[in-house]
Amino acid sequence: MNRSVGIITDSHSGISQEEAKQLGILVLPMPFYIDGQCYYEDVTLSREEFFEKLDSGADITTSQPSPADVMKLWDQGLERFQEIVYMPISSGLSGSCATAAAMAQEEPYAGRVFVADHGRVSTPLHRLVLDTQDLIREGYSGAEIKDMLEGSREDVEIYIGVDTLEHLKRGGRITPAAALLGTVLNIKPVLKLDVGVLDSYKKCRGFLKAKKIMLEAMEHDMNTRFAKAKERGDLYLLAASSASKEETGQWVEEIRNTFSGMEVMCDYLSLGVSCHTGQGALGIGCCVKPGRRS
Repeated sequence: MNRSVGIITDSHSGISQEEAKQLGILVLPMPFYIDGQCYYEDVTLSREEFFEKLDSGADITTSQPSPADVMKLWDQGLERFQEIVYMPISSGLSGSCATAAAMAQEEPYAGRVFVADHGRVSTPLHRLVLDTQDLIREGYSGAEIKDMLEGSREDVEIYIGVDTLEHLKRGGRITPAAALLGTVLNIKPVLKLDVGVLDSYKKCRGFLKAKKIMLEAMEHDMNTRFAKAKERGDLYLLAASSASKEETGQWVEEIRNTFSGMEVMCDYLSLGVSCHTGQGALGIGCCVKPGRRS
């Protein structure tokens, strides 16, 4: 691998600190405030502890990383590499990307740290990190990689079926009255994560219907918007989950049965997204391999 370019992402990628060591990258742990106390994902806060606190009704808010924490990690990266490609959570979900981009214009980072606004989070961001490693092996510079990642910004789609309305209510995405009515009617919303912006897609009666809707939506997208990429062999099939290991395995099997012959990369949803979905959420998505510069 070209050791002149390194990768830093954040824990919204779903990449653990342990996997980061194996990949030779750095992962910035994202801060969460739980009942007023600050925790760092995968450092002082495990996934299990997060959901225990979320389900107990604790007040949980996401937060941008401090500039000092970001710069500290950049400094570590620049001790090992001449350039850094920094891949934070999509600007559509957090202001941390814009903050980092402004910091990267100042010394000593100008011309050495390249902040890519790639539009991705969770499994799509994890996949993009792996693709970026390929670009580094192929000899591209940090500036060229930033351009290629941002050039593929629109080439991603993910649908998330939510099993509970409680956390959408807490986050202000639906009213308490709508949440109560939806619970009574067994409404399971399907959300659409498009270029890093989380929006409502459809409301379904029951989770089986929600899963069916997601599979149909993904199949339609692959046969229309992503048809050319699929034909080239440049399309990745993705899954995400905040459900149990057993439910996640069953969901991946359903996806494989629907899209026979395609590999499925599955991660747990990042804790930042799980704040809104709660436990039991399942997602399906796809993204396109970044195009090379001619």
